[in-house]
Amino acid sequence: MQIKLKEYDAVIFDMDGVLIDSEPLWKIAMEEVFRSTGSTLSKTDFQKTTGLRIDEVVKYWHQEEGWKIPVTTVEQEIIGKMTELLREHGKPLRGVMDTLNFLREQNVKTGLATSSYQILVDTVLDVLQVGTFFHCAHSAENEPYGKPHPAVFLTAAHKLQAEPSRCLVVEDSLNGVIAAKAARMKVVCIPEKTHIEEPRLSLADYRFNDMLELLRSMS
Repeated sequence: MQIKLKEYDAVIFDMDGVLIDSEPLWKIAMEEVFRSTGSTLSKTDFQKTTGLRIDEVVKYWHQEEGWKIPVTTVEQEIIGKMTELLREHGKPLRGVMDTLNFLREQNVKTGLATSSYQILVDTVLDVLQVGTFFHCAHSAENEPYGKPHPAVFLTAAHKLQAEPSRCLVVEDSLNGVIAAKAARMKVVCIPEKTHIEEPRLSLADYRFNDMLELLRSMS
């Protein structure tokens, strides 16, 4: 399955589960903080909210379980824990550095569009030392709605001065794939390995097992 780079003016990457193996860390952080609310949720439950902004995740489970602790308190505790975990355990996923170097060599604009808050974006860019690869790094924290709304991708395309139809998105979650398709972009899906198989990921235009497979398809 070949991808013709000449058909695109920019490649836009999601962050969690695409650039960095952070999905397991999110589950650890949420399970630990949620437990303090008296929650009995498990890591498997969290797959229902993969790809959403953390405020939307907390609000969803707050309504489901009726916690007494304020939403904003839980949210800030999770973000704090995630920052610690990313600095301690964060590492790029297989093929990420090779792919970013290849796109730089090909003079392809690259962007980052994520549901994670800006403090976590800055942490990941610092930990992975990949900030210089991206022409823009945009967080849905700065949008009225997070994924699956397309706003974060549309803003990233605007910052990259690229038409949405000429953008290729790399995603790992269903919400991300839906958001990119709603933005009229082509989508590569590299499913996060710890997720239960999601048949609706077939909405993506391309699907690979890891970033190295994606790189080979573009080379």
